[in-house]
Amino acid sequence: MPSFSIWSKTLNVPARLLPLLSDLPQSGEALGARLGVGRVTVNTLARRLEEDGVPVVISREGYALAAGTPAPALVAPLLTTRTFGQALRYAGTVTSTQDVARAWADAAPAPHGAVVVAERQSAGRGRRGRVWDTTHGTLVFSVLLHGLTLPELALIPLAAGVAVQAASQVGGLPCGLKWPNDLLALDGRKLAGILLEADLRGEDVRRAVLGIGINVSAAPEGAACLTEWRPDLTRARLLADLLAALEHWLAQPPAQILAAWRQASVTLGQPVQVQTPRGPVAGTALDIDAQGSLLVQVSGGEVITISAGDVQLVGQLGGQLAVPTPIPG
Repeated sequence: MPSFSIWSKTLNVPARLLPLLSDLPQSGEALGARLGVGRVTVNTLARRLEEDGVPVVISREGYALAAGTPAPALVAPLLTTRTFGQALRYAGTVTSTQDVARAWADAAPAPHGAVVVAERQSAGRGRRGRVWDTTHGTLVFSVLLHGLTLPELALIPLAAGVAVQAASQVGGLPCGLKWPNDLLALDGRKLAGILLEADLRGEDVRRAVLGIGINVSAAPEGAACLTEWRPDLTRARLLADLLAALEHWLAQPPAQILAAWRQASVTLGQPVQVQTPRGPVAGTALDIDAQGSLLVQVSGGEVITISAGDVQLVGQLGGQLAVPTPIPG
């Protein structure tokens, strides 16, 4: 059976109100009767949820969640997965969904595919220690992954990128993948990012936490959001679609993941500048190898293998990127 839960940094009582809310308004009297409190207390609890970052809509008709909020009550009816998202926790404000997912796994037997979603992160992070900006128009979540080997771990970011691109491109959205982990609109603006953190014990992968952030209806300056192309898209709908795509693509064999990533890429065949731990590399992005590393041909014809780095597509910023091949599924 699915397991959905909600928690708050405020009192336990506000967290008790949240599971009762849907996207349809309910009166304070009706909610108060279910909680055993008065209408004034319901209003106080709703305000506390607002302060914690939960998008509560308070009107004459009553109390509701903003349409498309990625809370369990709105996501559960949309899920088609067997595993991913069947255990789902939702919060207003957290340090980061990565931290909460890890703490969940430490405190209880959180299953493979368990998901943590939050509205705001006070200490959200991206790759290389960057700040992960979140607003109410952003979908930010983390997925717990168990039972991985080291070779499988290397391809998780690529498989996740394929899943994000597949779920986002519905309706003909023009987007593609920049190595290693960004989804870009074809004008070069960033739509989404991926962060994988793993807990290793020697050669064993104890667990991994996959974090994904997507600009759905709002974006930082210079970035893009999906509703520019898909105006009716909600975060609840996208989360359900993404979890289905992740469940599918993370289970595929390496050759299929690599082939799908190549189809979705806006990096391969392009001139690039890559900032690596050993310094900058400039050349043409030729391909990815079996481990997902980027192969760059530099002047003189030498091919350099890059396992970690930040890619800039030379001459493409502000221009139009090549259209990738659509990915089915």
